[in-house]
Amino acid sequence: MQQHVVPKDAAFSQSEYFDPARPRTELSQAEVTLMNRYWRAANYLSVGQIYLLENPLLREPLQPLHIKPRLLGHWGTTPGLNFIYTHLNRVIKNRDLDVIYICGPGHGGPGMVANTWMEGIYSEVYPNIPENAEGMHKLFRQFSFPGGVPSHVAPETPGSIHEGGELGYALVHAYGAAFDNPDLIVACVVGDGEAETGPLAASWQSNKFLNPARDGAVLPILHLNGYKIANPTVLSRIPHDDLRKLFEGHGYAPIFVEGHEPEAMHRLMADAMDLATDMIRDIQEKARSGAASTQAPRWPMIILRSPKGWTGPKEVDGKKVEDFWRAHQVPVATCRENDSHRKVLEDWMRSYDPEDLFDADGSLKAELKALAPTGNRRMGANPHTNGGILRKELKCPPISDYAVDVTVPGEKIVQTTDVLGKYLRDVLRLNDEEKNFRIFGPDETDSNRLGAVFETTDRVWMENIEPFDVHLSPEGRVMEVLSEHLCQGWLEGYLLTGRHGFFSCYEAFIHIIDSMFNQHAKWLKVTRELKWRKPISSLNYLLTSHVWRQDHNGFSHQDPGFLDHVANKKADVVRIYLPPDANTLLWVADHCLNTWDRINVIVAGKQPEPQWLSIEDAAKHCQAGAGIWDWASNEDDAIAPDVVMACAGDVPTMETLAAVMLLREAIPELKIRVVNIVDLMTLQAKEEHSHGLTDEEFDKLFTTERPVIFAYHGYPYLIHRLTYKRNNHRNMHVRGFVEEGTTTTPFDMTVLNQLDRYHLALEAIERVPELKEKVPHVIEMLNGKLALHTAHVREYGEDMPEILNWKWTGLTA
Repeated sequence: MQQHVVPKDAAFSQSEYFDPARPRTELSQAEVTLMNRYWRAANYLSVGQIYLLENPLLREPLQPLHIKPRLLGHWGTTPGLNFIYTHLNRVIKNRDLDVIYICGPGHGGPGMVANTWMEGIYSEVYPNIPENAEGMHKLFRQFSFPGGVPSHVAPETPGSIHEGGELGYALVHAYGAAFDNPDLIVACVVGDGEAETGPLAASWQSNKFLNPARDGAVLPILHLNGYKIANPTVLSRIPHDDLRKLFEGHGYAPIFVEGHEPEAMHRLMADAMDLATDMIRDIQEKARSGAASTQAPRWPMIILRSPKGWTGPKEVDGKKVEDFWRAHQVPVATCRENDSHRKVLEDWMRSYDPEDLFDADGSLKAELKALAPTGNRRMGANPHTNGGILRKELKCPPISDYAVDVTVPGEKIVQTTDVLGKYLRDVLRLNDEEKNFRIFGPDETDSNRLGAVFETTDRVWMENIEPFDVHLSPEGRVMEVLSEHLCQGWLEGYLLTGRHGFFSCYEAFIHIIDSMFNQHAKWLKVTRELKWRKPISSLNYLLTSHVWRQDHNGFSHQDPGFLDHVANKKADVVRIYLPPDANTLLWVADHCLNTWDRINVIVAGKQPEPQWLSIEDAAKHCQAGAGIWDWASNEDDAIAPDVVMACAGDVPTMETLAAVMLLREAIPELKIRVVNIVDLMTLQAKEEHSHGLTDEEFDKLFTTERPVIFAYHGYPYLIHRLTYKRNNHRNMHVRGFVEEGTTTTPFDMTVLNQLDRYHLALEAIERVPELKEKVPHVIEMLNGKLALHTAHVREYGEDMPEILNWKWTGLTA
């Protein structure tokens, strides 16, 4: 296959989807000259950030001490990003458009910082970096420098809603931002290296979910500069016609702008931008007037093919740099130590002619400043990029309207998430006018027993709808696609631009978005320290179809480890909730939907299970986060119990209570305290997490010296990790998932991991001093039950009747 060489003379091509009679945009020579100067200024500022410590305007010859001692940053993608920014400014001004810029190429930070400084918003956000030589000096010095700003686009960058440190998620964030934002255009630059990632490859399908009648538009700009860190990129090397067909197959109308020569490229890019925005306006006007089909339109996209490291050094030390992978990071590497390298850098920077770009005081010249939009039309100042400014409180119904009537603990059997589904149905209904709440999930809303939401809305679907399809509509507010990456990315983009959402997923497969969760958690951590960034709605997960109820799907579906991953993050960002029944789930979900700047993880099963607490008791319990269940305990208030039976999670709670019943029947004199934990972070010390219990509160629950048998939903180590500083940690004996699983029965799953009632009861007997010597018959009985269970499930394929029909009956005297 032949390499597609970037033509030296710029070329413009389009497919049959465009009107050949459309008048072409004709820039005057004066307009081209001004735009090229603006672009040169952005490039100059970008190079300066990578290299310079002093002498920002090159008013004296470049000296070694003017160069940063450690050169960090990425040049290769930056000139293309600056070129795009310049042209977006033009169409925003000419058409009064509402546009935000998502920078997909990972390390395009210098360009985004440069452009926001040129348009003025950077100095408004950071007054210590003014729009003059002093500010330029600080701008350069801070970049990739201790105490400064990162080399990639980050929360510190005005106008950003996308962390550039990890590739693959720019386009899905763009679509999330466009949903329910009818006047917004999200310009999303996709780097050709980023385009090789799986999530980005799937993100092209997001156009099938974008409704032009009510949503904004996404303008993807695929930036083909040909190279990654040290290799060609796949999309840059496939034949032109194949590339066009690929994106036409994805449902786009690609506009190609290709070349080296700046003046011609400016003319062609201006025409491409006008064509794309004309198409967007036409698609939306037809959809909003009712004149268009309800199916997905063919949206425009731009494919910009330009040299990597455009306008930089052609060669260094006789080796090719521009239009090659050597331009990727720092093209001239030893400018402090090497005189010839420093000369290359100085010639490079002077080629932009800074005297033609900046006034004597170092500010951008007035005629160039006038090219940028003003006020909130500046992409760095657009309110959608600081979503907390636009955020409105979510309207939520009272949870008492959905409460399960619990008068006797354990008497009612209910599908817990089915109750939550009815609550979410009405959250959708109450916020229908605002259009600021959506539910996201990978084809599992019904499976996760949240199907009541379809009484209010449908799944959004812009492709063909067959007469026999159910709950599909262009107007739907449930986002389902079989990609956890897309669900996560859509939701992040939606939240970051000021809205609310809820993500339900099978517990084992939420791991697919581990790294996306990481990036969002890091974003929230940083934005909390930026006063100008306003709080956004929390990212709320419901993990259901969980490890203890994946007996039918087997070992591949059995993994509760996402909780360990979440617990690694900063305490002021993450929350983990394990509601044991429907009423606690209602309280937790309502609470989470009304929080901000958090990541809330809720784990709750969808299978029928006993209900323990009234709505009033559930509220008290959840507000405390953990508590003693007096109705399940038989301790003497005057003395400490013999054993504490603790539990966190719905199945561990049921198994704990079943173990308590077994112990009470067999050893009535044994004094037992039952402690349930719904907010896992209460286990941490108060100094480490704001929800943490004080040592005094912790000791009141768990005692300071009695054995604690802790039945936990996930991997046992996490409980030890959260409690290792506590007084009674030495007596904590945790049982949970220990990576034993298969296709089996629900109860056998707990037996395989020794979380079942029999093992919990045996553990209590083992840990209470001198007890096991007194009750060998009880130990024999419990071991016998385990043997009977193993034989029964392998003979009949289901759990024993005493397991299937078990109910909490309280404690006998």
